[in-house]
Order: sequence, then structure tokens, then C-alpha cells
Amino acid sequence: MEKRISGHTGLMGLFGTPVGHSGSPAMYNFSFQHDGLDYAYLAFDVTEEQMPKTFEAIKLFNMRGGNFTMPCKNIAAKLVDKLSPAAEIIGACNVFVNDDGVITGHITDGIGFVKNLEINGAPVKDKKTVVLGAGGAATAIQVQLALDGAKEVKIFNIDDKFYERAESTKAKLTEKCPDCVVTVDHLEDAEKLAQAVKECDILINATTMGMKPYEDVTLVDKSLFHKDLVVADTVYNPEKTKMIVEAEEAGCKAIGGVGMLQQQGAVNYELFVGKEMPLAEYQEFQKQQAK
Repeated sequence: MEKRISGHTGLMGLFGTPVGHSGSPAMYNFSFQHDGLDYAYLAFDVTEEQMPKTFEAIKLFNMRGGNFTMPCKNIAAKLVDKLSPAAEIIGACNVFVNDDGVITGHITDGIGFVKNLEINGAPVKDKKTVVLGAGGAATAIQVQLALDGAKEVKIFNIDDKFYERAESTKAKLTEKCPDCVVTVDHLEDAEKLAQAVKECDILINATTMGMKPYEDVTLVDKSLFHKDLVVADTVYNPEKTKMIVEAEEAGCKAIGGVGMLQQQGAVNYELFVGKEMPLAEYQEFQKQQAK
């Protein structure tokens, strides 16, 4: 499948760092070509400090839309012209759409993640969950879990700038989703983490641990895995992180991050172009490429 870029081709892109591992350009460019849409999607390695200039470029080049990844999701939410209701609650956005110079930020991380769980036979309603991390994606997942009826959302994060955000998320969810019990604890508290993992139904890694250059890192000792536990990761490169491999070895249902990317991508694609993403066709294309 090949299509020449013309003088009319619209530009979309991914912004953050690192982005070299991203599967987004392949997925969106396949979809644009499949649907006969004259767009190209590229990845741009930018830091938080470079985001104001990035927004100048987005407006200068009249980019139709795109995505923000770590660590730029929170600063992006401050730089867009408008935020969707969910993005406003969370204070982060991973998607932007440019309508005649007005840039709206959306958050689709949580929707894509929960959809991927459900597709893999792990619905979140009435389930006890543990989420490792409190960054942009982690916060979106925590909010979506509560909105979709999870019984518990136990958040664990290191004592860094995101810990305060986790406490803020807890306060917001306690008000908006009173039936969901939300707690926040330090990831360094090994005893409390171990107890939470033993008691939960779904364990979620929403940190960068498992991604390059941390491929050999997992935040949960495999001895804590029990066979009725669902272990899910947001990291999708490598396709199977150390945590996912060890979960499989322990007999758990293990769900990698690739499906989250694809389901989230489908939501984003509709925001960009107003059409359903040809996800099944892309998945078949990936299979052929892997042979």
C-alpha cells in the first residue's frame, strides 16, 4: 500500500519523549491510506520545555490533530484553547483536534485501556483494582475505572511530583464516584503494596517501568501473583514486559499494552477524521508484516 505525499497533504503528529518506539505513525498512516485520506502522521521528540514552541508550530502548520505522550500530557492541557470535560477533570490531554485554529484537548487513554480489558475478558465493573503510577495515562485510567463501576481503585506512586496529583484524583473521584473506594499510598511501602496485590482482581502498571531503558524492571514481585489475578500493562514496546512475562508464568491472565494503543487509536481516529478506524484491517496487516 503506497501513496505519494502531495502539496495538499495535511500533517498530524505525536509529541513527547521518547517517541522512537511509538507504533502510532504506522497505525494512523495505514488507516489514512486505507481510507484514501490525504494526511501524514509523524513522531516528534520534544520535551515539556519545548511545548510552547510546539504549539506555535501546530498552529503555524495548521495541523489537523495529533497526540501527546509522556511527559507532555499535563503541560499540553494548559496550552490548548479548550478541554473536553474528562480532560478538564484530569488536567491532562493526549489528543488534540484543530478546528479552524481552535485547539481542543481530549483524553482517551482511560477509554482505550478499559476497552482493551473488556475485549480480553476482564470487565472492570465491581472489581478491585490496583494502579501503579499517577502520571497522565495512569490518572486517565483511574478516572475511567471509577466511572465504569470499579469497586476499588488503589493508587500506588513514588514520592514525587505526581503523588500530590494522585491525592487530588482521589478527592475528585470520591466526590464524583462515591461508590468507588479510592486510596493513595506510597509505592515504596512494600508491605501495603503486597497486601493490595493479594486482594485485588486487576493489577495495572501505568508507569514507564518495563519500557526502554527499563526492560529488566518490574514493580511487583512475581511471588505475589495469584491465578485469578488479571495483570495488565500500559507499556506496548516491548510487547511483553517483564511483568507480563512473569504474570503468564504464574498462570495469570496477562494483557499487554498493544491493545490499549489500538483501542485508544480508534477513538482518536474518529476525533481526527470523523470515521471509524479500519482496526481489523490494520491488525491483519500487522500479522502479514510479522511473517
